[in-house]
Amino acid sequence: MNFMHEGYITANASSGRTWVGLLTDRSRCPGIFFGTLLTDLVVYLFFPLDLLPSKDGQDLTESFLLHVVDILLHYIQKTFDVKSKVLDFHHPHQLLEGLDGFSLELSDHPESLEQLLVDCTDTLKYGVKTGHPRFLNQLSSGLDVIGLAGEWLTATANANMFTYEIAPVFTVMETILLKKMYEIIGWGETEGDGLFSPGGSISNLYGILTARYKQYPEIKRKGMTVLPGIVLFVSEQGHYSVKKAAAILGIGTDNVIEVKCDERGKMIPAELEKNILQAKRKGQTPFCVTATAGSTVLGAFDPLQDVADICERHNLWMHVDAAWGGGLLLSRNHSYKLSGIERANSVTWNPHKLMGVPLQCSAILIREKGLLEACNQMQAGYLFQPDKLYNVDFDTGDKTIQCGRHVDIFKLWLMWKAKGTSGFEAQINRYMELAKYFYKVLKKKDNFKLVLDAEPEFTNVCFWYFPPRLKHIPKGFERDQELQKIAPKIKAQMLEEGTAMISYQPCGDKVNFFRMVFSNPATRQTDVDYLIDEIERLGKDL
Repeated sequence: MNFMHEGYITANASSGRTWVGLLTDRSRCPGIFFGTLLTDLVVYLFFPLDLLPSKDGQDLTESFLLHVVDILLHYIQKTFDVKSKVLDFHHPHQLLEGLDGFSLELSDHPESLEQLLVDCTDTLKYGVKTGHPRFLNQLSSGLDVIGLAGEWLTATANANMFTYEIAPVFTVMETILLKKMYEIIGWGETEGDGLFSPGGSISNLYGILTARYKQYPEIKRKGMTVLPGIVLFVSEQGHYSVKKAAAILGIGTDNVIEVKCDERGKMIPAELEKNILQAKRKGQTPFCVTATAGSTVLGAFDPLQDVADICERHNLWMHVDAAWGGGLLLSRNHSYKLSGIERANSVTWNPHKLMGVPLQCSAILIREKGLLEACNQMQAGYLFQPDKLYNVDFDTGDKTIQCGRHVDIFKLWLMWKAKGTSGFEAQINRYMELAKYFYKVLKKKDNFKLVLDAEPEFTNVCFWYFPPRLKHIPKGFERDQELQKIAPKIKAQMLEEGTAMISYQPCGDKVNFFRMVFSNPATRQTDVDYLIDEIERLGKDL
């Protein structure tokens, strides 16, 4: 990319002198003028220090940012072009060594704006286009342009969510959006508290932290010594962040009891009850159950009504990890799959997954008002003074385990304004239709086998591809050993060619299989057909 322009500024200077200036002829394209000074040529070299708030930096700042926008628009256009690569793959050592003038090494001296623009271009060039129609690798995918605009505005404002005085509009927005989410879950008007956190894992941590505080509030002052041997329960298909939270909170991963699931990946209520009673007989103290609404791999929904009955019977906190499946509440056709979520004490819900909000956007929702603050507040006098001129209930920072908190709310608010609840519903329903279509196509193909024979409950569709040579090997250890290698090899070829991205994993006694997930608004049936053809093309000779 070349930002050199013909200049119209004249100067008398001796050879070898460096000049820094601005191309000011507004009738032509304003730009960045750079290079060296020769005997009869003045060349202008610009650096970040020349931008605002530099005294004469306004025009240069405008020109620089317009070039950045050009880079972004070019990238967005390529992202949505199915003919472009999902990624231009390079190994880590290649990035470390540098590629075609793109170096990740940091200099002791400032580099020019021209170089920074090149670096911006190359950073996008060698990254993954997560908005590409054939990026199907993660639960969070797609590129929403309204959400992107919201993220730009958020970065420009550079506010912090700990107090109303620093983020007056954003803190009120968060209150309004959280209230909307409580209502969708089914909580009453006087119920509900929450905040936006850095991802579903942290939201799950909040749920378990609050559950423990509710049962043992003295732990805040006295620490772990006041606790009995507490245990919590989670589906064996539950997210690994539950164990991570137990490790962080000092509960210990050994005290996370995994409950057996049925063939669809749903927690079996009778097994949960059995595990709770066994724990009590051993002298352990159950305090919390984490149910899953949309498991990461199989897309399973635990029977929330049954889990709620058991939690009420044993006086246990019920946390629902709906990070992936929470968005389904917006669909009148599919929200029944989360029936019982209104009985939960806490819920994790990630709008950056099924709802397509740019990363990151995750909410932890607590049914009992005041509990989050009681659990986490430290009343720092330099932030949370009680005698401010406004209603300090909007100073939400003392509810959090953080101090500073990024503004994750505006992009969601702006997207909700743009789509309305009905727009999210239509988008989510279309993902469900794509999953159903994909399932039906695979069902008819001899060289594909579904991990679950039944129609998908969510947008997850899990399957194996069988190369011709494996179809005649009897089911058993030998075939599994060979099948285990197929998905990684096909994915490796996809990455190298940049044609598509789809995830794979083993699960229990099942060897590596592909996991297709639909949450990308750019994906169409033609992309689904393409992926099937691509897997066959890359895998037929393996």
